[in-house]
Amino acid sequence: MKVVVWNEFRHEKNNEEVAKIYPEGMHETIAAFLRDEDVEVTTATLDEPEHGLTDEVLQETDVLVWWGHLAHDEVSEEVAEKVKQRVLEGMGLVVLHSGHFSKVFKKLMGTGCDLKWREAGENERLWVVDPTHPITAGIGEFIELEQEEMYGEHFDIPTPDELVFISWFKGGEVFRSGVTFKRGNGKIFYFRPGHETHPTYHHKDIQTVIKNGVRWAKRENAQTPYYGNYQPLEEL
Repeated sequence: MKVVVWNEFRHEKNNEEVAKIYPEGMHETIAAFLRDEDVEVTTATLDEPEHGLTDEVLQETDVLVWWGHLAHDEVSEEVAEKVKQRVLEGMGLVVLHSGHFSKVFKKLMGTGCDLKWREAGENERLWVVDPTHPITAGIGEFIELEQEEMYGEHFDIPTPDELVFISWFKGGEVFRSGVTFKRGNGKIFYFRPGHETHPTYHHKDIQTVIKNGVRWAKRENAQTPYYGNYQPLEEL
């Protein structure tokens, strides 16, 4: 399985607090624990030519993991559209945290993808609401995060195909923090935790969920359906 971890890689360069948590960038932290699973992982960042997502890279990618925040508008329309088309063709997509507002995710959802938010370092409890789902394998009833950014409902997304996690925050809000979608021949997993000033991607349970999500998002059936004019199977 070939996985690309994409990160805009701006906070780590401009914020000392973030740089201490992720000295090589969030993408390298995520790539490192995915490599522990014997997955072939590469990374790509915003400031690379074509944001590191050339036609060749995308064609060879089974699953793309996406983290963005400060620079959604700097992602070119051309690249965002190419990623969308690859998902429709069958590439898996795992969207993390503030990637909900990325051009790619919004194109695939067809909605505004807005929500409530608050940075108060409050604790988050992610409840597993579908313990039969493969994304929750190895996780107990919930994941406890000591500090995270709050995201609250209403989350302006289409009704998910599957609801996997619901979060509760100390301030009282709840949020659909783990949801899946199918678009065309591709599968999408959105997973909420991952604010840049908290060490969320060093948390073992969060790592397990992302590993599971990547494996789930990989398309197992490589056969591409035929579209367009079609000759009859029987004599007319």
